[in-house]
Amino acid sequence: MKAREFFQQLIYRIINPLVKLLIRLNVKPDTVTTFGLILNIAAAIVFIYGGKYGERGHLKYVGCGCGLILFAGLFDMLDGQVARVGHMSSRFGALYDSVLDRYSELIMFFGICYYLDVHHYFLSSLFAFIALIGSMMVSYTRARAEAIGIECKGGLMQRPERIIIIGTSGLICGIVSGFDEGNFKLNIDWFPLETITIFTLPITIVAVLTNITAINRLIHCKKELK
Repeated sequence: MKAREFFQQLIYRIINPLVKLLIRLNVKPDTVTTFGLILNIAAAIVFIYGGKYGERGHLKYVGCGCGLILFAGLFDMLDGQVARVGHMSSRFGALYDSVLDRYSELIMFFGICYYLDVHHYFLSSLFAFIALIGSMMVSYTRARAEAIGIECKGGLMQRPERIIIIGTSGLICGIVSGFDEGNFKLNIDWFPLETITIFTLPITIVAVLTNITAINRLIHCKKELK
């Protein structure tokens, strides 16, 4: 947790000039949150377009979509900072942020699942769907725990980590495919490696760790209630 908090504070120091600029421009936190949702919708559209019109192995759509996901993640951090630094925090703003975060993640995973399924990466699309389930349950267990008075923020795979892992891996995947034209393949015994594995393997890791995090939070709540 200390390492996570250190990097979180480091990022806040980096984005604070932008936060202060938005406050001077009288940009409301809810506006920042809404723009983040729009960027995630744009990312999903890129994945859907790439699934419908792109060719298997040409992964520029993965790179572009994940670039937008990372950009949207920036606004996910900005809205909270704008609210805190600009003294614009409100209970509805916190609710609005949480609801739109869930919509953003659902839409993002929908685009990814569609792309992978259409290009016949069925197992990877299945893990992307499992990652979606885990992501929602991580958030839900925290919300329900806090509703009954239990603090429940721990775990390895909270929203910032999920966005960074998925966004960064997809962006790298798209860049690498520009050099090898998306045709790199290597079979190691039963495990086939392709350029898209740069993207799908981290999604699999997210799928596993999000669900472990959700289960651990449930166990933590049980102990606290005893």
